[in-house]
Amino acid sequence: MYTVAVQREFIARHRLIGGDWGPENELHAHHYVVEARFYGKQLDRRGFLIDICEVEAHLDRLIDYYRESILNDLSEFNGLNPSLENFARIFYRALKKMMAAAPPVGMSIKIWENKAAWAEYREEVGCTSG
Repeated sequence: MYTVAVQREFIARHRLIGGDWGPENELHAHHYVVEARFYGKQLDRRGFLIDICEVEAHLDRLIDYYRESILNDLSEFNGLNPSLENFARIFYRALKKMMAAAPPVGMSIKIWENKAAWAEYREEVGCTSG
């Protein structure tokens, strides 16, 4: 099994909703680190699992969208707590949609909000859940 990963960093803000989490209920920033990880058993004719340049271009577009934003104000978080778990799922699905022409490999998104806390989202290869 091969694994390829690409990371990006950015700062965004949010405030948690739906519970009493003290200072986390107030608007605050995180220095997020996103890791897109791809895995699979087969390499293409070039010896690649996935084209890293393509991944980097898609990640850069997503990061530009989220950089310096307030997650609560974005439509994809409408009615959702902008938790790390929800963010990882939303980011995963956005990247998966951008990479529709990519080979069928597994993918996961891991997002750190600090050096000690992260969440990861992945789906089974071939999963098409909404």
